[in-house]
Amino acid sequence: MKSAWLFPGQGSQYPMFLDDLPQDTVVTETINTASGILNESILALQTKEALSSTKNVQMTMLTAGVAAARYFIDEGSEPQFVAGHSVGAFAAAVIANVLKFEDALLLVKERGELMEGLQDENYGMAVIVGLTEVQLEKVVSTIHTEEFPVYVSNRNSPTQLTLSGHKRAMRQVIEEVDGKGASSAKMLRVTTPSHSPLFLPVQKKLKERLGSLELRRPSIPVIANRNARVLRRAEDISDDLAESIALPVRWHDVTTVLHESGVRQFIEMPPGEVLKRLANQGFSDIHSYAVTTNGIDDCLYVEKNKGV
Repeated sequence: MKSAWLFPGQGSQYPMFLDDLPQDTVVTETINTASGILNESILALQTKEALSSTKNVQMTMLTAGVAAARYFIDEGSEPQFVAGHSVGAFAAAVIANVLKFEDALLLVKERGELMEGLQDENYGMAVIVGLTEVQLEKVVSTIHTEEFPVYVSNRNSPTQLTLSGHKRAMRQVIEEVDGKGASSAKMLRVTTPSHSPLFLPVQKKLKERLGSLELRRPSIPVIANRNARVLRRAEDISDDLAESIALPVRWHDVTTVLHESGVRQFIEMPPGEVLKRLANQGFSDIHSYAVTTNGIDDCLYVEKNKGV
């Protein structure tokens, strides 16, 4: 049975989630490496207060995902594919040996700082459940303006979509779809309109930084965020890491491509279980697990035995 390791994006974090990792040498080494690179304890960045920072969320999530995956690898396990949602793509690139962990951590730190630099209380994201992409795009096209922009951003499932843009415009969309096909429509507690053209300045900076780094050919195929293609060249993965910040994450397409490639087992690295649930919603013939909720040793067992 083919398997894929999935790395979640921002929103899956919770206070002190790094403390849930196993007390293992490879995990401790990863945490100590992160602290050494940052010249401060990565464990201090996972408190409720610290996680109010986009930068801290992304750095701690990268560290957790890499540490957990390294634990699996150290125990003799390896997937056939890796994929990460948004910032999770950086952890996937590390585990595929495209990026060094040290480079990825500093890159994610800069990514978070750039995103925070564009934070504005008037902007953010919303989630819409129950409408198709075509239906939601039709509503958005009637409300979007240059002064009050709104975009359909992440495509998490056929009927779970996110909006990014000005809060005034997003509230108009919510009012329009609420009770008219959408089973849920609500604002998210973020002030970063991620995965929309509003983040083109961040995309440009990331491209420049990635262009200065040493990237290697992936040892494991990586699935792209922006077009769900199987990537086997370092330069293609570099483009995806940079460009996806200003483009929608087509996550349902990612899991569809994995399914079409024969993957029937999905393991979500910490934190959270969002990607596990999305995989289960999309396909009835798969086995999907999350380290956070199923336990790392149980996940390791099914991974090593491929569900047997």
